[in-house]
Amino acid sequence: MRFWRGILLIAAMTGPNAVQAEEARDLCADRPGLGTPACTVDPGRVVVELGLGDWTREQDKASRSDTIQAGDLLVRMGLADHLEAQIGWTAYGHVRTRDRMGGAMDRDGGVGDMWLALRRNLANPDGSGLSVAVMPYASLPVGGSAIGDGDWGAGLLLPVSFDIGHGLSLEWVPEIDAAVDKDRSGRHVAYGSVADLAFDLSDSLSGTIEASLMRDDDPAGHATEALAGLSFGWQPNDEMQFDMGVNAGLNADSPDGEVYFGVVRRF
Repeated sequence: MRFWRGILLIAAMTGPNAVQAEEARDLCADRPGLGTPACTVDPGRVVVELGLGDWTREQDKASRSDTIQAGDLLVRMGLADHLEAQIGWTAYGHVRTRDRMGGAMDRDGGVGDMWLALRRNLANPDGSGLSVAVMPYASLPVGGSAIGDGDWGAGLLLPVSFDIGHGLSLEWVPEIDAAVDKDRSGRHVAYGSVADLAFDLSDSLSGTIEASLMRDDDPAGHATEALAGLSFGWQPNDEMQFDMGVNAGLNADSPDGEVYFGVVRRF
């Protein structure tokens, strides 16, 4: 409860009444999708993004794993015209793993890790035209064994987007990480990128087609994860968005599928 009260207090102190009289930017949310936008939040504004539900399935010849997450929270705060701060946390995750040979089943649940990040936009913070940003981040191991990594991690994203007009835009997000080892102690290099095409279906409805390729050099075994995604966002007004999306694995190293939905609100 204290955490949620703190979020509401930040929103109240830095909301619309604290912003100078100027036209607000279009709502540019991180959700939905695999990529990360280059735009930043208006200075003095707060954007709260909440994943209401997320289900991921992964299976091979030996086992099948289902992961359900709820309350995937991201709070973005505009600090300056080109700069925002982010804090994220997953309230709950549940993992169920079934042995496909013997039928034995394991279950585990708990909270996730915390995420801290800064996004510094280098060109067009509203996301118009060619927009470029630099985004370092760190994860703090506050989560449990179910969905927590067990150690701290860090990384750097370089989001780039280009509005090509007619309701179409391209996005490319290269990334390099100090990812936590599978044994939950120590770090290794992981790298890759996301590319997507965003399109407007109407004034309030948009969609995104995307692909992601990530190389993970974990000492326990190297892997290359390849995903394809399709997502939609509906904005009933200038300050709110509802979204949903699906991802599909394209190779044996990737989860078989993922379905998720959530909501975004700007204060």
